[in-house]
Amino acid sequence: MATFGGEPEAATEPLDVACGLENLPVSVWPPGARPPPFQYSPDHVTGPGADMDPSQITFPGCVCVQTPCVPGTCSCLLHDKNYDDSLCLRDIGLEAKYARPVFECNALCRCSPHCPNRVVQRGLQAHLQVFLTDRKGWGLRTLELIPKGRFVCEYAGEVLGLSEAQRRIHSQTIHDSNYIIAVREHVCKGQVMETFVDPTHIGNLGRFLNHACEPNLLMVPIRVDSMVPRLALFAARDIVPGEELSYDYSGRFLNLADTEDPEGLDHGKRRKPCYCGARACTAFLPYDSSLYGPLEEADIS
Repeated sequence: MATFGGEPEAATEPLDVACGLENLPVSVWPPGARPPPFQYSPDHVTGPGADMDPSQITFPGCVCVQTPCVPGTCSCLLHDKNYDDSLCLRDIGLEAKYARPVFECNALCRCSPHCPNRVVQRGLQAHLQVFLTDRKGWGLRTLELIPKGRFVCEYAGEVLGLSEAQRRIHSQTIHDSNYIIAVREHVCKGQVMETFVDPTHIGNLGRFLNHACEPNLLMVPIRVDSMVPRLALFAARDIVPGEELSYDYSGRFLNLADTEDPEGLDHGKRRKPCYCGARACTAFLPYDSSLYGPLEEADIS
């Protein structure tokens, strides 16, 4: 990890938000502007209350000696290939009803490091830029064409327990930005697996992504070394150079109007307005009501 911020760099040195920790530098616009400081980490880190350490390797590796791994015989590909021949995620976009489970080959697998089932773990592959928007504060945009299905970046930060996520939400003021995301995955027999990630103080460039009711990115939980998912963002359509990158904070990909809260009230407080500019904009940013309920008692055992 490295701390972004601190003393200004020399004028001849281009600013890299990623502090050299990504495959490619992440520039800032306009020149001379600096986002608020935070500790940069390209990967999840363990935060208060987390049940699992995201850095631990708990999955067994496949025993494939051929490249690429073959669906049906590779333990990481139980059903079908995750990516096509161009390393783009299959079944993405409007036709995707839900994000199916994706398991990439991991550090213990015997397949080649160039196996096509290793995509998200390879890190940033496109030139991106953090920039000041007109009304939404800082945002993230691409400087090159990104085809539909291509991996763009992760949303990485501290992995929290529920009680800590709620505590941080309750401590926020109306002027604070909320970076905490709650990911819920439906597993077997009606069970739901929850993951809470907060890149407020420790995180990566994903923290600069703004919400859009008609986004160009889709978040998909990707598992590599353990059950802690890497929150990967893929292009839901072709994205042109200079276009702002966005995803739906509600997780529904195409955000729908909230018929239960048409006045935009969040536990009696006015919700934050949405400035995405989409034709179907719902006027307010999504929020997770479960994080605003009564505080859960922290597990100190």
